Amino acid sequence: MNAEAKEKLILLVDDDEDFLLQTRMALEAAGYKVAPAPGLKEAEALLSEQRPDLVVADLMMEYMDAGFVLCHRVKKRDSTIPVILVTAVTSETGMEFEGTGEDRSWIKADAILTKPVRAEQLKREVHRLLEG
Repeated sequence: MNAEAKEKLILLVDDDEDFLLQTRMALEAAGYKVAPAPGLKEAEALLSEQRPDLVVADLMMEYMDAGFVLCHRVKKRDSTIPVILVTAVTSETGMEFEGTGEDRSWIKADAILTKPVRAEQLKREVHRLLEG
């Protein structure tokens, strides 16, 4: 277990109970503390009580853009908190988030991962953003 990971809190937000459980288990096995939330409202309640070191959020939850909304609110509150958006939007809508710079400047996430996300892929991004 990484000693640095042990002190890091990750806010994990997704309305898919299976994804939430599996991802929580993978992150906890890697030594991170995880605060799970099944949606935007619950995530905002957790954010009002504590400051996570990183946020992992689904894009489409109770609203099609709930992940974007959460991402903007996290960054407005504290721009130093990294945010990873995980999404199945490409497979569901055909919309892609390719490009760099101005093409993606409106997306406030630090990383976007396409579902299904492999645990190793997510842990690698978390490590990169937290411990760099």
